[in-house]
Amino acid sequence: MKLGLLGNKIGMTQLFDKKGNIIPVTIIKAGPCYITQIKLEKDCGYNAIQLGYIETNEKNLTKPEIWHLKKNNLIGYKHLKEYKIENFIYNIGQEIKLDIFNINQKVNITSFPIGKGMTGNIKIHHFKRGPMAHGSKHHRLQGSLGAGTTPGRVFPGKKMPKRSGNKYKTISNLTIIGLNLNENLLIIKGSIPGKKGNLVNVIPSI
Repeated sequence: MKLGLLGNKIGMTQLFDKKGNIIPVTIIKAGPCYITQIKLEKDCGYNAIQLGYIETNEKNLTKPEIWHLKKNNLIGYKHLKEYKIENFIYNIGQEIKLDIFNINQKVNITSFPIGKGMTGNIKIHHFKRGPMAHGSKHHRLQGSLGAGTTPGRVFPGKKMPKRSGNKYKTISNLTIIGLNLNENLLIIKGSIPGKKGNLVNVIPSI
């Protein structure tokens, strides 16, 4: 993994290229982040740095988080994220900004999608519906699970209704088409998961 940045999704808009084509883009306010910890292979088994994002009061943190930051004389951060890296040219408290990215660079973005709640098989697994006549008792229900008396149980992995949209999702190889270093704005071609204000993780594509 390479060094990335944490940010918040601002929203979507559109830009026009030189030929007049419409390009859908997502605006992300990324960083600045600050290095809160450096991990070495001799101590932790791997090399990594931890970044803190968005300053916050101690009352919003747990005691382990408070002492973790206080031992390096750092203020409280709402979000902490670890990145495995190889080159150690960083120091505790150092600011990491958008200048680690370049225009036309490919990045992977991870975010939490919009939750859709409990979802049935027709929507989530594309099952077909049953007959819609009045005598039918199977319109959108799953129907028999096919277990029978033997073995008398439902096999693991059976496609069934479940919660949808409650897992982190990563979109790979998105292109950076704009950077605003003064406002810490990252302009990404295309869309990313989640609603406005969602926390996102941006890392270079490998």
